Amino acid sequence: MSTARVLRTALADAVARRSAFWAQIGVMILNDLAWVAFWLLFFHAVPGVRGWDARRVLLLYAVLTTAAGLALGLTSNCRRIPQLVSGGALDDILTLPVAPLRHLLVRRVDPVNLGDGLFGVVLFAVTGHPTPARIAGYVAGSLLGAALLASFLVLTGSLVFVTGRGETSSLAMNAILLLASYPVDVFSGATKALLYTAVPAAFVAGVPAGLIDRPGLPVALALVGATGTFAVLGGGAFTLGLRRYTSGSSWRSH
Repeated sequence: MSTARVLRTALADAVARRSAFWAQIGVMILNDLAWVAFWLLFFHAVPGVRGWDARRVLLLYAVLTTAAGLALGLTSNCRRIPQLVSGGALDDILTLPVAPLRHLLVRRVDPVNLGDGLFGVVLFAVTGHPTPARIAGYVAGSLLGAALLASFLVLTGSLVFVTGRGETSSLAMNAILLLASYPVDVFSGATKALLYTAVPAAFVAGVPAGLIDRPGLPVALALVGATGTFAVLGGGAFTLGLRRYTSGSSWRSH
């Protein structure tokens, strides 16, 4: 079964429970509206913070919610690798003639996070001053941000193959989403360096949002490079862990 077909099946299964599907989407949209209200109230009292005003922060949040909606909604298993590994849920995938990681990622769709993605699209349409060039930047930046976020969660989740514990993945997800929700320029020193390296939160939303306002080839290449790097690291970590999983190690004794 192709990856696209698996994703379509997962989407159809999520939408089949229509009341629950739309209720979960609605809950996430309300949560996102509360966050937008917070920033509007904040910038009503404070004109700007290190070059960031309400317009730029709403653009950042539009990219973040879209990227998170794609990564955690359409490829929701990227954050569940520790639970799936510990529970032996990879066994049936390994019997199929498919790429294990791609198949695993799209097996489940999370309606709650699809609400994030829907909200991000609407927020950009309303506050992002869309033009053809800005729409192209928004779409490209959101897709790259989503790919990087999913890759980072696959990387941190794959540590379970070695440690046998999944807490690191949960902490990593909370950290990258929290840090990505703030303008990168409010941080400085070692913390700001962290956002561009070990916990690449800047590349999930801040950098893509900046490129919509001020396109630049060097920054765009950096975003593509960071996404590609974490995709390779995440895929490599999962592949190496899968070898351990299938080698008759402690996973088989559970």
